[in-house]
Amino acid sequence: MTYVVRRSGESNESLIKRFRNKVAHDRVFSELKKRRYFITKGEQARIAKRKGIAKTRRRMRKLRRKMNRW
Repeated sequence: MTYVVRRSGESNESLIKRFRNKVAHDRVFSELKKRRYFITKGEQARIAKRKGIAKTRRRMRKLRRKMNRW
């Protein structure tokens, strides 16, 4: 669980800002979004495969652009 302890002389705004940063750093909301719906192992594998293909395409597109500049 994510929590912050108030420092001496710290304002409420500063405390809230530190808490938000900590929540973002701990990736609480991304984990919440992932766990919102049940996803089977097969579906997880298909999603991972699609993400991998998209990542490879982006990498290749970037490489082609770089090669065309020369």
